[in-house]
Amino acid sequence: MATNPTTNPTTTPNPTTPTTPNSADSEGTSTVPSPADVGAMYDRFGDLLAMTLGSTAVHIGMFVPHDEPTPVTSLVALADLAQDRQTEFLIDTIQGTLRREPAPHLLDIGCGTGGPALRLAERTGGRVSGITVSKTQLARCEDRRRGHPAGERVDFAYGNAMELTHPDASFDAAWSIDCVPHLSDRPAALRQAMRVLRPGGHLLFTEFALRGTPTEAESSAYTRLWTCPPLRPFATLVGEIEETGFRVVRVQDMTANAVVCSELMSTLYQDRRAEIEERFGKEALIHTDPLMAPYRSFCRDHLDYHLVLLRKPEA
Repeated sequence: MATNPTTNPTTTPNPTTPTTPNSADSEGTSTVPSPADVGAMYDRFGDLLAMTLGSTAVHIGMFVPHDEPTPVTSLVALADLAQDRQTEFLIDTIQGTLRREPAPHLLDIGCGTGGPALRLAERTGGRVSGITVSKTQLARCEDRRRGHPAGERVDFAYGNAMELTHPDASFDAAWSIDCVPHLSDRPAALRQAMRVLRPGGHLLFTEFALRGTPTEAESSAYTRLWTCPPLRPFATLVGEIEETGFRVVRVQDMTANAVVCSELMSTLYQDRRAEIEERFGKEALIHTDPLMAPYRSFCRDHLDYHLVLLRKPEA
């Protein structure tokens, strides 16, 4: 796939203003690029296309399956599809740990707006209890739950991962998707998860880890954008897991997707900046604008992202 330059010899070729069989030159006559014109465009702007389109080939990529029932035609929709795929992958992972119980009870620690919890109940046939510290998220959870096929088997509540109120040994499994990075006391959350799991139960969670030595501006951008404590190396998490008594079942590196997500977030922020100002006010831009560039470099150069699957020992 190529973008054709103008064939007017008095103008500078510009790949963003193509000449097509239906376009016209300054005198109103239609122009059609010759093979030499096409070749000249690639000679001059091939590297530009590689910088903006990709460099392994010069054609449209398959970002979504061609038979996807709902066509994806925007970056936001592509991000939604990626999140749904990640949810399915995590369900596959946690479902493989469940015993042959007809109706397992699962805990969603940091349930967000409720979609993954409802999908988890739908696929496992079990009950799911979700908690969040966001009142707005909790309201959206309830909106999603009403009328959902699995809604009667899902409940949502306001709750703190570091101070769970559930009884001991009350869940067959638990997961926490991108919630652990927010926690000020990660060992406390691990101990609470251990307490509420039944013997042999599994905890699946995702966590970011620090790589290298970021600048102060990069570290601050990450913590301020996400309201998180500073990242620590993955080895710190390993030590905390050992102290809690969990057994490590699986660790999977998912860093590539986290970096792509940050790239997409940065692009969408710029593309939708006017919408953001209209909805959240100029103050939101004043806060966020100076953070985006160091946040992007922090994610690219210093952020690791892992899936961690743990098992509580049998009694």
